[in-house]
Amino acid sequence: MLDIEAIRKCLPHRYPFLLVDRVLERSADRVVGLKNVTANEPFFQGHFPQESVMPGVLIVEAMTQTAAFLVMSEDPDAPRVGYLTGVDKAKFRRKVVPGDQLIMEAVKTRDRRGLLQAEVTATVEGELAASAIVSMVVAEESEG
Repeated sequence: MLDIEAIRKCLPHRYPFLLVDRVLERSADRVVGLKNVTANEPFFQGHFPQESVMPGVLIVEAMTQTAAFLVMSEDPDAPRVGYLTGVDKAKFRRKVVPGDQLIMEAVKTRDRRGLLQAEVTATVEGELAASAIVSMVVAEESEG
C-alpha cells in the first residue's frame, strides 16, 4: 500500500491535479487506487453548481494515474514514466459525487516495445462508474 507521500514521490502530478489518494494494491500486472471525492474539489465550483458531479474526463485521468503505477520500475536506478497516448472505449455508467470513494483498478493487457495498455475501471460502492482502455508510451525518466 502507498500513502499520499509515497504517491507524490512516484507521480509528477500535484494539487489540484493529483487524483489518487492511496494505492491499495500493486503488482506487476494490476494496481488498485483510491480517490476520496470531497465537496472541496475545485472542479465542483463549475461542474455543476446546482448538482455537483465529477467530470468524466477527470475520472479517466484518475484511472490513468492509477495505471501509471504499472509503468513504474521498482529499480530506483532505472526510473520509468508513462505518457498517455490514447483512451479507447470510455464509458460512464453512474455519477460520481461528493462523499463518494472512487476505487480505480488498472489491469495490464499489453506491455511491448515501450507501449503499455491497460483496462481501467472506476467503481463506487461496488457499482461500475466508468471504464476505458488506456495506452501509455513508456520512457526512461530523464534527470533535469
